[in-house]
Amino acid sequence: MDIRESQKLAWANKVAKGFNTTDIPLEFGLLTAEVGEAFTAWRKGLPDFGEELADVFLYLAAVAEMNNIDLATEVEQKIHKNHERVYQRNHNGVPIRVSSD
Repeated sequence: MDIRESQKLAWANKVAKGFNTTDIPLEFGLLTAEVGEAFTAWRKGLPDFGEELADVFLYLAAVAEMNNIDLATEVEQKIHKNHERVYQRNHNGVPIRVSSD
């Protein structure tokens, strides 16, 4: 399953179940809560860490869908953009971008 199909299926599930499809600030709040749950699962070494990451993706896909954003296209463009960027480490060892977009 690809990103685009996942986004559409996640949206269809939200609509079918009567979940939030209009309140963008609420969806961002729910996404933030899911990120917290994923962090806790990772920190505690819980077996549901992967499932929590999937929840993060599904809420992110919903925010994209609510804003008519094709997440697959955006991810593809961003990966290309990041690949083209050039970084050098500063005196503290922190990578600093030295090329412009």
